[in-house]
Amino acid sequence: MPFSASRSLRVLLRLSILAALAVSVYGAWYVHAPVPASSLPLEFEVPAGSGLRATARLLEKAGLEVQPLHFEIYARVTGRTGAIKAGNYEVTAPASPAELLDKLTRGAVMQAELRIIEGWTVVQLRAALNASPYLRHDTEGLNDVELLARIGAVEHHPEGLFFPDTYLFARGSSDLAVLRRAYRAMQRHLAEEWALRAAEVPYKTPYEALIMASIVEKETGRAEEREQIAGVLLNRLRIGMALQVDPTVIYGLGKEFDGNLKRVHLNTDGPYNTYTRPGLPPTPIALPGLASLRAALRPAQTKALYYVSRGDGTSQFSRSLEEHNRAVSKYQLQPGRK
Repeated sequence: MPFSASRSLRVLLRLSILAALAVSVYGAWYVHAPVPASSLPLEFEVPAGSGLRATARLLEKAGLEVQPLHFEIYARVTGRTGAIKAGNYEVTAPASPAELLDKLTRGAVMQAELRIIEGWTVVQLRAALNASPYLRHDTEGLNDVELLARIGAVEHHPEGLFFPDTYLFARGSSDLAVLRRAYRAMQRHLAEEWALRAAEVPYKTPYEALIMASIVEKETGRAEEREQIAGVLLNRLRIGMALQVDPTVIYGLGKEFDGNLKRVHLNTDGPYNTYTRPGLPPTPIALPGLASLRAALRPAQTKALYYVSRGDGTSQFSRSLEEHNRAVSKYQLQPGRK
């Protein structure tokens, strides 16, 4: 009996070692071997609050044969059971369980982008947000005051507050998150440019500079004239002369504007009519880009008070009304010119 028992123990030990080796070999193969997939590329979503077991089943349901129980054991052995991050994921090439778990714990979710264009209004920005199929539309139904409160803005009007740029985000992100980033970007750029402003600019606050930058954005036909346009407008502002810019009037008309700015519009008083009221309008009229912020705060040194379009995108600048009238006659009142 002792001999038989000893022999049995040795056999059991060998079997245990073989079993452990088999498990080890299988584990190494399982972890690093590409997982069979129903098709590639494929997408799946891990909802917020999903645990490891639910995530493993989601992978299987999406078409990745991960062997959910084995995937769960692997994650537990490596101590990453609570590190799964919610979001939308994409698998474009064969991937092993190790690569899949790494993707899930890094939160390597699918990316999308939204481009905010210089010169857009907030109405256009919100329309772009609403049209994005990759965003969660949490701003729908919010009025301007509610929207500003949700992103932590202190201003009372949203126009001009969002920095034009291309914003990358994880698919399924809230549109509020994109707006919050764009708002903070504008605050950062405005503060940086304000600190570098020319000594002679007459603004009392950075917000006034933002208003002027939005006007410069809408008034500039050629990028190389941006600082010159700003210089003319600031000359008018300093001497109390009306800015007399069409885009502010158009902005004030809102939905009433049909694309044809008429004399009656210029003569009808309103807070955004810079023909009837001197000084800046009460808010920005568009989203200015960085170049317009810089032009508004570091304008060209010029004695010009007027400019008129030459019809090719460039402007003719004049120091006096007489000079300006000649330019208008030459470039705007030519026979046959529409």
